[in-house]
Amino acid sequence: MAIRIINVCGARPNFMKIAPLMDAYKSFPEIEPIIVHTGQHYDEKMSDLFFRQLGIPEPDINLGVGSASHAQQTAKIMETFEPVVLEYKPDYVLVVGDVNSTIACALVATKLGVKVIHVEAGLRSFDRTMPEEINRILTDSISDLLFVSEESGVVNLRKEGADEKRIHFVGNVMIDTLIKHRKRAEQTNVLETLNLEAKQYGLITLHRPANVDNEEKLKSILEGLGEISKDIPLIFAIHPRTKKNIEKFSLQNLLDSFPNIRLTEPFGYLEFLKLMANAKVVLTDSGGMQEETTILGTACMTLRENTERPSTITDGTNRLVNPWRDDIIAGWQELKENPPKADRKPRLWDGQSAQRIAKIIVQHSKN
Repeated sequence: MAIRIINVCGARPNFMKIAPLMDAYKSFPEIEPIIVHTGQHYDEKMSDLFFRQLGIPEPDINLGVGSASHAQQTAKIMETFEPVVLEYKPDYVLVVGDVNSTIACALVATKLGVKVIHVEAGLRSFDRTMPEEINRILTDSISDLLFVSEESGVVNLRKEGADEKRIHFVGNVMIDTLIKHRKRAEQTNVLETLNLEAKQYGLITLHRPANVDNEEKLKSILEGLGEISKDIPLIFAIHPRTKKNIEKFSLQNLLDSFPNIRLTEPFGYLEFLKLMANAKVVLTDSGGMQEETTILGTACMTLRENTERPSTITDGTNRLVNPWRDDIIAGWQELKENPPKADRKPRLWDGQSAQRIAKIIVQHSKN
């Protein structure tokens, strides 16, 4: 009997998590996967290009919701996703990560009596000012299967009283994607195009509202990055939200005063993977990049006060740095003097996570 699974993609990090699952399903002919792209990230670089590079089949349905406030976007996804669930009558709705699409589609499914699968469950920053933290907690509370990427997630879910039968520690699907595509990424010519030498540059991404929507903090972060750029050239793959706020807060002149910071458009997955692998340091507030740099052995400075991915610090190359000028400069000095060891890896980050997930779903459907 077929097991019909609607797999939800919303934002750029979701694509790297859905791709290995689509591969894994091929080993289980009883699984009938359907891809729904909510359109939460809708520009070509952040969406269509990723589908092509990662070999993900074209989405069966694109809801095309676009950007809006959290409430508007979540409501619009729910409104457009409900008819899809009613029409396709899936056995499961699978959501990944912690974006608005994750909670919106999980809510619709559970209210319609459809089982929910959450991939990357149990991660906690313990900071409820982060919209992602709310999305994570709520999604976990209504999911039937909780697939956990690192051991802290198991601990968190147990503390919250999740039934042991729902919790499955399977490893990290995003690392499945990285391992599969690493050789292809190395073959891209992005370093030559940007005239960069391996380990002679840093890479920046910045997009979290707590960092980029606050004028004082964004200015302070840019000043800190500017000081680092006096030591090493920095490539700043600028997020649309950050770009908009730099203009809004009249910070372009400040950025222009640091000629060693080069602004670029967002990259495709393969090009970005090569840039991360060959950087001397990555400076970011992204969750996924903390994980990717850990496997690549690249030093990572996470410009946040907390992380929901503690294994990247205990078993990886990541360091938390307070997102203010003086702390960023101090973090860089510490990193130069005491670089992180690059030979540690979190357990089960081995490229086989999606296979484990598909196998458990098939077993679960028989119960």
